[in-house]
Amino acid sequence: QVQLVESGGGLVQPGGSLNLSCAVSGSIFYSMSWYRQAPGKQRELVAAVDSAGITNYANSLKGRFTISRDNAKNTVNLQMNSLKPEDTAVYYCHVQEAWTSYWGQGTQVTVSS
Repeated sequence: QVQLVESGGGLVQPGGSLNLSCAVSGSIFYSMSWYRQAPGKQRELVAAVDSAGITNYANSLKGRFTISRDNAKNTVNLQMNSLKPEDTAVYYCHVQEAWTSYWGQGTQVTVSS
């Protein structure tokens, strides 16, 4: 059974940093990614990384967010710097292999003074 356990969300002031982590158990996946969904908005891709370490970012987040994965531990991390109030959202871990994909339960990130 595949399980995704996210951690690292919370409240941070504008300009601060957070590191999200997602531990995946049960299988190895080609693509590991982070999405986010703000209130009243559609879920959107934040960043993705494949098994070779090739990354893909939402254009608006390049330079502030960094995704990484540890294949030995089967984890994917999202380092978020220079956070802005508009980064406030529920962040979801997502993994995919061919036509099979799974979502984490989501972790709240709130950027506010």
